[in-house]
Amino acid sequence: MEHKESSNEVKLRRELVRFSKWISRLGFAPGTSGNLSVRLDQERLLSTPTGVSKALMRATDVVIVDFQGRLLSGTRKVTSEIGMHLAIYAQRQDVNAVIHSHPPIATAFACSGRALEEVLCQEAIMTVGTVPLAPYATTGTDDVASSLWPYIPQHDAILLANHGAVSSGKTLLDAFMKMETVEHLAQVALIAHQLGSAQPLTETQVQQLRRARNAYLENVKANQGNSSITRELDAPARRT
Repeated sequence: MEHKESSNEVKLRRELVRFSKWISRLGFAPGTSGNLSVRLDQERLLSTPTGVSKALMRATDVVIVDFQGRLLSGTRKVTSEIGMHLAIYAQRQDVNAVIHSHPPIATAFACSGRALEEVLCQEAIMTVGTVPLAPYATTGTDDVASSLWPYIPQHDAILLANHGAVSSGKTLLDAFMKMETVEHLAQVALIAHQLGSAQPLTETQVQQLRRARNAYLENVKANQGNSSITRELDAPARRT
């Protein structure tokens, strides 16, 4: 039977393509690396496939997968890293989108055995929270999901040892901005320690920020419905 796309599916396919291209533009997905997914409904998700450059992703490349990782529709193969996505969806009913990528500086932290749990700037608490480091696991195996499992309930972004990072959110935009913020926090941490005088926030300051974060997240939720945000993301990247 021919698969018929709903208007929601068409919209989500376009969003997957949009954010695939953006993580490529940022240098987070060299070659064919990285993968993105989004809930289609309670039984299915849309996912980028294996072996396709995110810079060249098309809506027709996107596959439909069930929550056991089985291909339901599409001409491409399911990514071998679908397990990490399924692990997050299984534990987080509030999550509707997952992005796995390899932002260079954050990945360097992951390759150095260092989490991003030192709170050096307010954004760490106000946006993505602290970013733990999951133990090493061979890519494409069930061990990746197992290594992430303990961190998923309390964290929206996790570093994967010697691998990369994964972020989750209520929307693809939310997950994308968290991934972008993870790389920013890694840049700040790297430079602060190179300068030799990094000064983490105190526990009192952190608690104050956590209280302020609740109000901030309500504003983010309202603003993410603003179409001007996605129109801006659709604009061509500036040449430098």
